[in-house]
Amino acid sequence: MTEITHAGRKGRTDGARSQVKIVVPDDHSMVSLLGSRDELLHVIEHAFHSDIHVRGNEITVTGPEDESEMVSRLFAELITLLKGGAQLTPDAVERSLAMLRAETEESPAEVLNLDILSGRGRTIRPKTLNQKRYVDAIDKHTVVFGIGPAGTGKTYLAMAKAVKALQDKKVNRIILTRPAVEAGERLGFLPGTLYEKIDPYLRPLYDALHDMVDPDSIPRLMSAGTIEVAPLAYMRGRTLNDSFIILDEAQNTSPEQMKMFLTRLGFGSKVVVTGDVTQVDLPGGQLSGLRVVQGILEGINDIHFCRLTSNDVVRHKLVTQIVDAYDRFDSQAPAEAKQVRNGRKRGR
Repeated sequence: MTEITHAGRKGRTDGARSQVKIVVPDDHSMVSLLGSRDELLHVIEHAFHSDIHVRGNEITVTGPEDESEMVSRLFAELITLLKGGAQLTPDAVERSLAMLRAETEESPAEVLNLDILSGRGRTIRPKTLNQKRYVDAIDKHTVVFGIGPAGTGKTYLAMAKAVKALQDKKVNRIILTRPAVEAGERLGFLPGTLYEKIDPYLRPLYDALHDMVDPDSIPRLMSAGTIEVAPLAYMRGRTLNDSFIILDEAQNTSPEQMKMFLTRLGFGSKVVVTGDVTQVDLPGGQLSGLRVVQGILEGINDIHFCRLTSNDVVRHKLVTQIVDAYDRFDSQAPAEAKQVRNGRKRGR
């Protein structure tokens, strides 16, 4: 039996099993660490076969040696997250454990404690390693493509970076745009004026903006041109200097529209293009500009493609399972899947 001592924990090994004692600093609430009614502790217990016992500010882990070490590392990361001001949730615990098991270069605390934007009583942070790499890429490159399924935070994180850049006076304005193609609908058949037709389509961009900017100031910023939300067609013929420009739903651009948009780039500007190549709503099998552009611009200096996956979905857990199920369906029977998507497959 060998006694081992580490900073903040003490333990002994005995054959294939070990016991590790983790002493939680007095300045950290055990409720914050373990959760109300021990909900976070239950998440950890469910993820391991080890026995975990809590007494006062001491946590004792008994089980296979590699598991005991992993549990100890997980609690160390959670304590670091609390020190950084994070509020622990079951999702944060599960994502921290997934990163530790994947042996990523960045620690969970480095990812989950990265502040992107603070305001309106909340702080926006990445929730996955790929999300952190996405926001890091926005800092490092002039043009960034965020490609991935719904719910991966592509647009929301880009918006947060845009607002932060405006606050820090790195840009003079934010421009948010989308191609005017709607899933299963045509804007021309909607009632009202052109603005009233377009407004519901651009509403998701407004909703994200309201999460980050004082709603009372948005009309003033928009009337001054500091924030602009407009269909992609409004970008034609312009040169956009000193701007943070986001093209959302880029899978619904044609190759010509994508080229038109990218060549609007002016001095002192940054461009983020977001989209999901599995959800193209273009009519008649038209090519998606987002699909085409990857083969054209990949490898060009100062242009970066960041690809997010179902593992980066931060909505309900079912969204991840839905995305994975569609991916499996498309990969196993591409021709049949296309028929089903186009509504030509019957009898199911």
